[in-house]
Amino acid sequence: MSAAPIIVTALFGDADFAKLDGLRQLHYPAERNQVPAHLTLFAHLPPSLEQELGRRLAAATRAAPPRARLAGVIDLGAGTALRVESEGLEAVRHELAEAFHGLLAMQDNGAWHPHVTIQNKVEPREARALQLRLRGGFAPEPLTIAGLASWRYLGGPWQAIRRYPFRGAGL
Repeated sequence: MSAAPIIVTALFGDADFAKLDGLRQLHYPAERNQVPAHLTLFAHLPPSLEQELGRRLAAATRAAPPRARLAGVIDLGAGTALRVESEGLEAVRHELAEAFHGLLAMQDNGAWHPHVTIQNKVEPREARALQLRLRGGFAPEPLTIAGLASWRYLGGPWQAIRRYPFRGAGL
C-alpha cells in the first residue's frame, strides 16, 4: 500500500471535460499545470482508507449520475474557477464525509465549495481580467458528472487508482 494521500474527484462527461480542460490549458500557468481539469470532493484522505473508499465509491456510483451545472465564476484572488452546483454530488460527498468522520484532514472537514479551477497562481490583475471576460458571456449550463475517481497525490502530479462510472454514464 502506498503512503501517498488519496484525492477523490468527480469525472466529467467527455464534452464537458474537453471544454474545462481547454480553459485550464489556456489560462493556467503551464509550468504549474500538472493535472487536468477536475472537481475535488476530497483533497487528502489517509492511504489506509483505500480499500474502504473503493467499496464506498463503487456503491455510490451504482446510481444514475447526479445532475449538475456550471453556475458562476469564482474569484480566487490569484486565479479563477467555475462554481458547480449539484445536490446529488453534495449528498454523495456528505455520505462519504460522515463515513470517514475523524479521519478527514482539515481542508476536507469544513464546508465544501465545489468548483473547477481554470486559473491559479497568476497576478490578481490577470485573474480579474479573465473573470470579467468570462462573466460577460456566462450563462449557467448543465455539467455532466460521469463518475468518481480516486488518485494518489505524488507531490504535484497524481497517479490514478481507479475510476468509478455512474450507472449508464459510459466511462
